[in-house]
Amino acid sequence: MSQIPLDFSGYTVMVVGGTSGINRGIAESFARAGAKVAVASRSEEKVEDTVAALSVLGAESMGFAADVRDQASIKKGFEDVERVLGKFDVLVSGAAGNFPALANGMSANGFKSVVDIDLLGTFHVMQAAYPHLKKPGASIINISAPQAFLPMVAQSHVCAAKAGVDMITRTLAMEWGPKGIRVNSVVPGPIEGTEGMKRLAPTPELVSQATQSVPLKRLGQPDDIGNVCLFLGSSLASYVSGTVIPVDGGWALGGVSAFSATLGDFMMQMSEE
Repeated sequence: MSQIPLDFSGYTVMVVGGTSGINRGIAESFARAGAKVAVASRSEEKVEDTVAALSVLGAESMGFAADVRDQASIKKGFEDVERVLGKFDVLVSGAAGNFPALANGMSANGFKSVVDIDLLGTFHVMQAAYPHLKKPGASIINISAPQAFLPMVAQSHVCAAKAGVDMITRTLAMEWGPKGIRVNSVVPGPIEGTEGMKRLAPTPELVSQATQSVPLKRLGQPDDIGNVCLFLGSSLASYVSGTVIPVDGGWALGGVSAFSATLGDFMMQMSEE
């Protein structure tokens, strides 16, 4: 598949949650495009592994371990990144938590943990990053989910949290737009090989049904999300802000609902066993 080459030489890109799955794919996409890339996640081991991989791709890279629920640690990490790599041209906020659970079988702590990571964590990252964003010119990309605007069985916690993330995207696009900061959300569909996919489709049968529920009849790849993030981070998207962009092979057109029903049946059966 041919691609339009984008040159991010001299850009500083900060990817929160960037040590696994979709977010690591995004970090690698920017590294291949010439950017300086920093990553953050809770695991020091994953941070070290990712920084080493980004270096192999030729990127000046660094990282830090922090939990998005702890804003002080995020602030400290961002300060360290700016000191070494400079102000952020692109910020990707992708830390997330998820597990399938019916509302009646979910603890209040389980619900709260997802809201704290997805929603409160996004607020922490946005607020902590603001002093380090290039003004004008910075691009913020929040990684959302179809659950933000489409109800899914066994996903009440994620639906509530991700809907909030998209509203943060829209309100900050209004509040920070006058400073020349663009804020957008990207909504990945089912992406092959990710932890989120493993949790939502833990059996081969569910993986097959998820694949068939996508109009393009394939699962996405991390590069599919990375390519859209490259666009949003570039001057090609200089007039794009406050948007929520599905990158899902058309899944949101109806496949999500079909898969949700299948997942619901699976969860009901599990709860009865």
